[in-house]
Amino acid sequence: MGREIERKFLIKASEWAKLDKPGGKHLRQGYLVSAPNKTIRVRTTDDKAWITIKGISVGASRLEYEYEIPLGEGLELLDNFAEAELEKIRYEIHHQAKLWEVDVFLGDNNGLIVAEIELDSEDEKFELPEWVAEEVTQEKKYYNSNLTKHPFKLWKINVQK
Repeated sequence: MGREIERKFLIKASEWAKLDKPGGKHLRQGYLVSAPNKTIRVRTTDDKAWITIKGISVGASRLEYEYEIPLGEGLELLDNFAEAELEKIRYEIHHQAKLWEVDVFLGDNNGLIVAEIELDSEDEKFELPEWVAEEVTQEKKYYNSNLTKHPFKLWKINVQK
């Protein structure tokens, strides 16, 4: 059984801007199903595609099954079946032997930057990089599937400065 244990954090934009980071990957992500208890999404980069099935979050954990699919099929699924989409640039940053995936959102979510870390257990200890701000793991508005329905540009308060 696939299980994802992931925590999400906002980024200190001023610290992020100063950080020496590797090149990012452009991601296009669309949802075939987006319900409170499950999502089925397709994600593409310039040369790969995946289909991912995720269950309901309980704490920082949820069921997750992800499979690489041919790029052409991924693009076709996005173009013909996605109910909603978003785009972002993903940066992979290693800090204290942990991989942080930092998403800089584009389009209607421009201005939002979210970092994610995958863990082996919910109580695993890890060190926060200096560019990480507050945790938002439990805040559903930061779920990618919700950002397609209620994008950052529509939020009343801009959460990052």
